[in-house]
Amino acid sequence: MEQEEKLKTAATSMASDLKVQTVGGAEKTTESVVGSEAVEAIINDWNAMSKKAANLTMEQYGPPNEAISSRLIWYNNGTWKRTIVYQDEIPHDFPEPHTDVIENFINYSVPPEMFSELAKFDGSVIVERTRGEVSSRCDMEAANFLALNLMNDIVTGNSNAEEARDTLSEVMSAYMMNRPAPYAEQLQFDVPTESTFDTDNVTIGEKIVEQGVEKIKDGLDSDDRQ
Repeated sequence: MEQEEKLKTAATSMASDLKVQTVGGAEKTTESVVGSEAVEAIINDWNAMSKKAANLTMEQYGPPNEAISSRLIWYNNGTWKRTIVYQDEIPHDFPEPHTDVIENFINYSVPPEMFSELAKFDGSVIVERTRGEVSSRCDMEAANFLALNLMNDIVTGNSNAEEARDTLSEVMSAYMMNRPAPYAEQLQFDVPTESTFDTDNVTIGEKIVEQGVEKIKDGLDSDDRQ
C-alpha cells in the first residue's frame, strides 16, 4: 500500500471512530430471520453435536437471523447479545470430554488485570476488551450460563479460578442429574444492555510527528548524497 493510500485509510478510520462514538451505530444487527428450509439445508451435513445445538437453539429462540454454511447467528435472543452455533467442533475436556459448538455473548467489561485468572478458569471463556464483551463457548447453553456466572464471581472477587473450576464441575453434575442448578439455568447478575466498549487511549500522535520529521531528514540525506 502506498503512503498516500495509508494516510487516506487512517483518515477514514478516524472519521469512522468519531462517528460511532458520537452518533452511535457501531454494531448493527440483522432483524430478519432465515427460513427453516434454508437452515435445514445448511445443517443437514453437520456433525451430530453441531446439528443438535442448532436444533435446540431454534426450538428455544426460533430461526436464526443469519445463516451461512459454517454457522447460524441469533441477535438479542433472550438474555444474550448474540448466539452463534458453529459447524466446526472444538474439542474440550473440562469438566468432561465434549466439543464446543455454541457460543453465547454478553456485554461485560473485564478489568485487564483479571484476564489471566479467567484464562486459568476456563479456556472457552473469551474476553474481548475493546468490544466490551465476554462469551462462553461450550456444547450447550446451560454450560455457558454456568461459565459466565462463575466468570462474574471471579471478576467481582467472590471466587478465584481454582474455586470456580470446582464449582463448575459440581454444578454441572447437579444439572445433568436434574437437581437444582441455578447457575446453569440463567445469569445471576445484571447485564448491560448498552455497549461497553473500551476504546483505550490515543498514543500515536507524537509518534507520527516524529516519524514525519525523520522522513523529512531521510529526504534531505538523500539529496545530499546526490
